[in-house]
Amino acid sequence: MTEAPGRATFRDVFAVPEFRALWFAEIFSMFGDQMARVALSVLVFKQTGSATLTGLTYALTFAPSLLGGILLSSLADRFPRRNVMIAADLIRCVLILLVALPGVPFWIMCVLVASATLLNPLFKASQLAMLPDILKGDRYITGMAIRNITTQSAQLAGFAGGGLLISQIDPRVALVIDAATFVLSAVVLRIGVHYRPAAAAKNQRPSFLGSISQGSKLVFADRGLRTLLLITWMIGLIPAYDGIAAPYADVVGGGAIATGVIFASDPLGSVLGAFIFTRWVPPALKPRLPAVLALASAVPLLLCFLQPGLIASLVLFVVSGGLSTVALMQATASLSLGVPDRSRAQAMGLSNTGLTTVMGVSPLLAGVLADLTTPQTTVAFFGAAGVLVTIPLVISWRRSITRDPGRWIHSDTTPTNSG
Repeated sequence: MTEAPGRATFRDVFAVPEFRALWFAEIFSMFGDQMARVALSVLVFKQTGSATLTGLTYALTFAPSLLGGILLSSLADRFPRRNVMIAADLIRCVLILLVALPGVPFWIMCVLVASATLLNPLFKASQLAMLPDILKGDRYITGMAIRNITTQSAQLAGFAGGGLLISQIDPRVALVIDAATFVLSAVVLRIGVHYRPAAAAKNQRPSFLGSISQGSKLVFADRGLRTLLLITWMIGLIPAYDGIAAPYADVVGGGAIATGVIFASDPLGSVLGAFIFTRWVPPALKPRLPAVLALASAVPLLLCFLQPGLIASLVLFVVSGGLSTVALMQATASLSLGVPDRSRAQAMGLSNTGLTTVMGVSPLLAGVLADLTTPQTTVAFFGAAGVLVTIPLVISWRRSITRDPGRWIHSDTTPTNSG
């Protein structure tokens, strides 16, 4: 199949059978995971009556991803990526089923949840590393946009649907449903995605410990790759308003509804930004924009120094969220194209790990700062930090893409894959 030149539409991307399989597999897993988080919170609180332990369990559905991204992502370079994704799905299925068993002690439940979470970045790194082999030309960045739009929607649907479902059934049944989504994902991947051998040939593979550091050394030694990696990490600073949504809503005269609307502003901006970027930005221009878009995403937050009200704040957050999403989307796409295939998954894992770390730390810092100033001023300070960090990245990226523009643009030739 030959890729038509120019801008790719959503229809063009969904016409690729392998992408449809990857997309369905991710949606199944994402919906199940979000529903499981609600179920775990309810189950642990019923079992322990402790808000602290409930919060700890919820944190365990995120925090181990940092370790998994560092230690496990290289496995997707050392072994066939489709097989790695299937194995991750099946292992997570077993772990979640064990959590659902009646009478499981709390500490064992924590170990099982943490172990399942540890595999999430391995699945995602495998998927992101495989995507450039499936989508060529502008289809690739359009596919990234589709992933962003649908994962945001799946997260919202998973939380809402999970809360509604768990109000009607036992939380353990919801966990069994989550386990079933992993099996469904594995089946879709096995049937719908072609087998490809490991990216790194056996005689090219370093030791397991060596492969963990290989991706980091490769990325940080190259100015273009290093710049893209830092852009993805910087994006984690932008949605600081999510971490202080409740105090922000309180200061601007809102309550629980306003808090929810602030939370919704970022995914709304993400969906709008991804749609506009793929629909109207010329394909040849996209690779030049990640650093500029990252800088632009921080600028609206500076207006929070003016202490805006709720409506004005929401507009700023939607605009900032949309710009940061497309910056992250394009930076991730360019990073995956610029890294050799044999180290691509490790680089993707490093990118996601750093982004997750920044997104985990920034709300804590925002909360401390909001207690010392105001929520609006806190968001503005994060915007100022984003501007200061991104200006040198804009300069660095302009030099990198001017020197070798073809390196960061996907070929329009789609290879034939054997099943």
